Amino acid sequence: MLPDGLAGPGHDSPPGEHLVRAEEDLLAARHAVRASAVAAGFSIVDQTKIVTAASELVRNAYIHGGGGTLTIEVVRGDTGRIGLRLRVRDEGPGIADVARAMTDGFSTGAGLGHGLGGTRRLADEFRLETEPGKGTTVTIVRWKP
Repeated sequence: MLPDGLAGPGHDSPPGEHLVRAEEDLLAARHAVRASAVAAGFSIVDQTKIVTAASELVRNAYIHGGGGTLTIEVVRGDTGRIGLRLRVRDEGPGIADVARAMTDGFSTGAGLGHGLGGTRRLADEFRLETEPGKGTTVTIVRWKP
């Protein structure tokens, strides 16, 4: 459910579900997250943090999970604070060793290995659910100060 005035007719990229199936979907996902962060009134610093986190998550879903789905939700906390909840889900092989995958420097590819650990630091809330052979879902929330 959207707080009043955060999205409506003509809004560039309302929160919702975005498929990540091709390279160009990565850019579209980042744009959707940025548009949602702008609409929610996030500062440029907080926009950058949530877009960077989203970029890491959708790239992981695309590269390691064979594609996936990004869901963007504007949420309101118990105190009325506004936040963005991002959920990235894939149906790939899952993560065999979550603790190792969360460690800085660990990478199964050519990257620097800051993806999941870095994403956790950029988010106010972070939840990872995975099962080998059944995929991975990462949910993060970034709250507007």
